Amino acid sequence: MSDTPIELDVRRLLCPMPVIKTQNKVRTLATGDTLKVVCTDPGALSDIPAWCRINGHEVLEMGEQGNEVFVVLQVGEDNGALF
Repeated sequence: MSDTPIELDVRRLLCPMPVIKTQNKVRTLATGDTLKVVCTDPGALSDIPAWCRINGHEVLEMGEQGNEVFVVLQVGEDNGALF
């Protein structure tokens, strides 16, 4: 487990692709890892946290940087959950 989040670039992808790409990446990570998802789809600020709640992952931070949005999550124990 690292203190520096792994970054997933899903810029220029529209719903539902940011969530699907996030799910696929989380499956490759260990419990406790952190992932920063960077998007241009503002809907990801609600979609990714909803997916995290359903699948047992914790949202640590989210926000906007210019025309981009980001969500930082910590991988929960069930990282192989289906969307």
